[in-house]
Amino acid sequence: MSDVKITTLANGPLIVEGAVQLVDSKGQPIPLPGKPRLALCRCGASASKPFCDGSHTKCGFKTEP
Repeated sequence: MSDVKITTLANGPLIVEGAVQLVDSKGQPIPLPGKPRLALCRCGASASKPFCDGSHTKCGFKTEP
């Protein structure tokens, strides 16, 4: 099994590193960009959900310290 690391960025996305499979609410695989690192949206404003597109900086998303 490969190692997977998930890092929470302050006021930003979740960074996922390692080989993972991402599935939607129906259990269907979501195509990944083929990179060993991806960013998942936490703010809900991304136009490319579940991936982060940087919208957190425009919508004022803040996490607790």
